[in-house]
Amino acid sequence: MTATALPILAITMGDPAGIGSEIAVKALLEQEMYDICRPLVVGDLTMMQDAARMCESDVKFNAVGNPEDGVYKLGTIDVFDMGIMKLEDLAYKTVTAKQGDAGFQYVCKAIELAMEKKVHGTVTGPINKESMNMGGHHYSGHTEIYADKTNTKDYSMMLADHEFRVVHVSTHVSLRDACDRVKTPRVLRVIELADEAVKQLGIEAPRIGVCGLNPHCGEARMFGTEDEDEILPAVEQAKAQGIDADGPVPADTIFSKMAGGMYDMVVTMYHDQGHIPIKVHGFEESVSVNLGLPFLRTSVDHGTAFDIAGQNRAQATSMVEAIKLAIALATGRSISSG
Repeated sequence: MTATALPILAITMGDPAGIGSEIAVKALLEQEMYDICRPLVVGDLTMMQDAARMCESDVKFNAVGNPEDGVYKLGTIDVFDMGIMKLEDLAYKTVTAKQGDAGFQYVCKAIELAMEKKVHGTVTGPINKESMNMGGHHYSGHTEIYADKTNTKDYSMMLADHEFRVVHVSTHVSLRDACDRVKTPRVLRVIELADEAVKQLGIEAPRIGVCGLNPHCGEARMFGTEDEDEILPAVEQAKAQGIDADGPVPADTIFSKMAGGMYDMVVTMYHDQGHIPIKVHGFEESVSVNLGLPFLRTSVDHGTAFDIAGQNRAQATSMVEAIKLAIALATGRSISSG
């Protein structure tokens, strides 16, 4: 495939106070990234230049206003320069409204470029929710921004560490609210999204495990009724559609079964039920994906890491994997690590 035929990925820089610019620079110092895509950082040129200085890299930069104008060759990082932040405004490790607003604006521009079909997908660096809200943008995370800006109603968050994959019925809500959201139509829709996503990766007949909500899936209704009343009907309806769904399966066994190869994806009922196993399984390499959007969005599965920001200590592993997974989803084929 020629370089001009490769998909363009808009990679957001993340909150300037965190490690987003650093991991973007480090990821784009690898030839592999240019072998599989045309990477375009959406952010501020001055911030990326400072990150390169911090990383002791002599990489060049090319500021563009149109994604087609990028160089897209190793040794030059193309930046859609938003011109929001000045170097004197940069405060690593610090929550500020200006930096929070900048991180939000980078995301909005990437979404705009994708909706206008000027890029083929997006990859997001980490934002800081406190900074973003201080900057006047009241969202609980990337997922909610993307859903709002694309007017998407049926969506879910998937986390993946290679063959270990989870998807969520609910994410950024209280545990009490999460239990109330375990309803048959929603569980069924997430099973469908899970099936579609794994098929996008080239697996023709995905095996979807569906996690229970209560201990031991309610133990014949002794510990709750949601498993029998809400989750089981969703699994049965999915099977009627031809989806190879299994469940509900107790949370204390389903993830070991997936690790052993029994499932290609597990549908989880709430945020921590999915996040904890994926981060134990592979924190550095796990990647977040939004399912149900009109275009691709993957993300690093970690935060802004203010504690190490500005110190040239951050690893770009998750960013590299996020880019690779975006291409895998775009092309319907797996891309090997290393």
